[in-house]
Amino acid sequence: MTTFLAGGTGTPKLLAGADAVFPPGETTVIGNTGDDVELGGMLVSPDVDTVLFLDGGVLDRETWWGVDGDEDTTHAELRRLAERAGLDAGPRYLPEKRQTAGRDVARWRRFSGVAEFMFIGDRDRAVHLTRTGLVDEGYTLTEATRTLADAFGLERDLLPMSDDPVATMVHTPDGPMHFQEWWVGRGGDPEVVDVEFRGADGARPTDAVLDALSAPVVVGPSNPVTSVGPMLAMEAFERALHGTPVVAVSPFVGDRVFSGPAAELMAAVGYDPSTAGVAEAYPFADAFVLDEADPTDLDRPVVRTDTTLSTDADAARVARAAREALEAVGG
Repeated sequence: MTTFLAGGTGTPKLLAGADAVFPPGETTVIGNTGDDVELGGMLVSPDVDTVLFLDGGVLDRETWWGVDGDEDTTHAELRRLAERAGLDAGPRYLPEKRQTAGRDVARWRRFSGVAEFMFIGDRDRAVHLTRTGLVDEGYTLTEATRTLADAFGLERDLLPMSDDPVATMVHTPDGPMHFQEWWVGRGGDPEVVDVEFRGADGARPTDAVLDALSAPVVVGPSNPVTSVGPMLAMEAFERALHGTPVVAVSPFVGDRVFSGPAAELMAAVGYDPSTAGVAEAYPFADAFVLDEADPTDLDRPVVRTDTTLSTDADAARVARAAREALEAVGG
């Protein structure tokens, strides 16, 4: 068995071509839930759903978000209705007192559905409504995720990182805001001063997650701060990684990041925005997969390859490098 840590698009892109190297029936994926929001009453789990839709064969692989070819009828009507009513398009947080009322798992990240600042397609919406309904019926987030995974025919075991709320809050000169407001609602503006994983002190990985972390682990080339950071913010989670073979695929080539806001976020939390900074952020990693053009010299075993992930063939090549690195450290 092998366990992947997944957030954003980096790890899903790796998984897209990894089946021959890491058979799905022998693989567990732990998804970041720090990016989750409650939007118009719906529980939305973007990073979990990217893997759900990828393995279910319906992912929009142009955006790596949502269902391919999804209709926008409800989303578009929400926007039109708000405009006709003179309502601000948001992001619109629910009042402060409402942020900790209701579903515990949605704490600190509750947004109004008015004008819906995140695009939610119609089929995508059905998944969120089903998840929300299951949680309201008493399912844990883990149980709801497994139910949805069964509906999509997943062979891989897909787990949320915790059943407890951990909200990724980006601190800026304009004040704190949830990561989804900063990245989706504002396009990565304003400047990041710090990043907080609100609730992490009281959150715990589930027994299923801790069991999965007893297997060798691959940390895909996801954002070390907002995709992997919420997991590491739970003490028991990071502690478990120190007790098992771990290989990390760098999302950088030297000081150049492949995509997304990883460089800005790493600098904001005190890490050099580079492969060297990733290695510092991952002291539990026993080995790394680096791009063949990456000049970084690390104090741990390194397997080099072209780490571009544009196609499934690219993903298969990087997966083979990850397998080689795991074998080098006894995984």
